[in-house]
Amino acid sequence: MKLSAEIKAFQRRLGYEFGNPELLVRALTHGSVSSSTRPDNQRLEFLGDRVLGLVMATALLEADKKASEGQLAPRFNALVRKEACADVARQIDLGAVLKLGRSEMLSGGRRKQALLGDAMEAVIAAIYRDAGFEAARDVILALWGDRVHTVEADARDAKTSLQEWAQARGQKPPSYVEIKRSGPDHAPVFTIAARLQDGTEAQATAGSKRQAEQAAAKALLDELPK
Repeated sequence: MKLSAEIKAFQRRLGYEFGNPELLVRALTHGSVSSSTRPDNQRLEFLGDRVLGLVMATALLEADKKASEGQLAPRFNALVRKEACADVARQIDLGAVLKLGRSEMLSGGRRKQALLGDAMEAVIAAIYRDAGFEAARDVILALWGDRVHTVEADARDAKTSLQEWAQARGQKPPSYVEIKRSGPDHAPVFTIAARLQDGTEAQATAGSKRQAEQAAAKALLDELPK
């Protein structure tokens, strides 16, 4: 199978060259452009999520041999969640080689967090299918880099931490209020306020309500006394 110059360049950014490049092409194929003869990447995404999970669980155990399950679980979640996968995808410019239908291209699909995260998991599975677990593990660890060792700062969910802060001081759980929604329907932008019972609040803007709520919670936490 002859690969385009763009996909060859992507393999270099990925740090892995496929023996069976058809696996990579499938991993990069979104459902919006799939057909009966051109399968999409959903099954590979399913597998890649599990491969990534095993690699990260093992890496965390090796990185901190004294950590309890309660300490490891939030670190694990921070490393494998869709946002982390999308960050790695952006790092290697995976969006540039995604195969998308016209509607997805017009709506900014190459930049969408969900599409990037899903495709990153599919690429991981493609490597696993192409050369086995060790090859996939080596690529994952190289791409995730120091995240395994610096994940503690990102491991605590900001909304959970803010709720714990409020409850420890006898306050009700914080509320999240949508202040503004802008942008087109296919790419909305939300401004959310995280608000405590005493009226203290902070606002943040992001491309999804969940991201905006998390960012607002983090912004408010940064302003509160520890």
